[in-house]
Amino acid sequence: MPINEKVTLKRRQIIGGLRGLLISLAAVTVFTASAGVTADSVITQGYDATGQNLNIGSLVSIKPGELNTVEPANLSNAKSLIGVIIANNNAQVSLSSGSNQVEVATSGVNSVLVTDLNGKITAGDEITPSPIAGVGMLASDNSEVIGVAQAAFPNVSAKKVSIKTSSGNQSADIGSIPVLVSVSYYTKQPDKTLIPSALQNLANAVAGKQVKTLPIIISAVIFIITLIAVVSIVYSMVHGSIISVGRNPMAQSAVYRNVLQMSALVVGIIIVALFAIFMILTRVS
Repeated sequence: MPINEKVTLKRRQIIGGLRGLLISLAAVTVFTASAGVTADSVITQGYDATGQNLNIGSLVSIKPGELNTVEPANLSNAKSLIGVIIANNNAQVSLSSGSNQVEVATSGVNSVLVTDLNGKITAGDEITPSPIAGVGMLASDNSEVIGVAQAAFPNVSAKKVSIKTSSGNQSADIGSIPVLVSVSYYTKQPDKTLIPSALQNLANAVAGKQVKTLPIIISAVIFIITLIAVVSIVYSMVHGSIISVGRNPMAQSAVYRNVLQMSALVVGIIIVALFAIFMILTRVS
């Protein structure tokens, strides 16, 4: 076959392939649009929930020892958080393998039950399981989260309920908001303060709790004053001893007594200062 004919045939093959690709892409686009599948489509999987009272919007976790069974999520099983219950007819793509299963959404924007038990929720806040089974709340500490709130709460769906907690009965609102579901681990960013992180961590370690800025500043002032006082006393003690021994070598015993007394004073000052700092860090809130 002549070279020109080969080149022409090759071009026709390339053009035909590109034309087929474009037609395929167009067909996929039309099918996707007609099916209502978009980037925000809800993908779900069916799970067994035998014996569980699960409402639409409930947060669920995998039941221990049963990978195909879910239970309402709460603080105790938050590490196994998997998704949120939705209506069976709301899923564009379902991985269910049976008819007697609940649909658990693991992606997309879905309606989620929430409470303001841990504070009011605003759009953009992370939502984590709450002490109420199946209900989410504002994530204020490191924890597993179901996703990001797309609206504020309380809202018009809020209903006032009484909740029994470790500190007694507490009033809170429960309702639903849209949440962009994406189970992940939320790490709280430290609050910006004037205190260096190393000093903050040291204060927290000493107190055994999160210490506020004011007690740390007071403790730092006490430490600096103590350090200045101790350095001044030690300098005066060493300087005076050298001068005394230089002028009168026979006064060594008196100089030693003076050194011991001043050393005891320094130790006493340090102990008192450390005790004061400890009390401020642990008692002042």
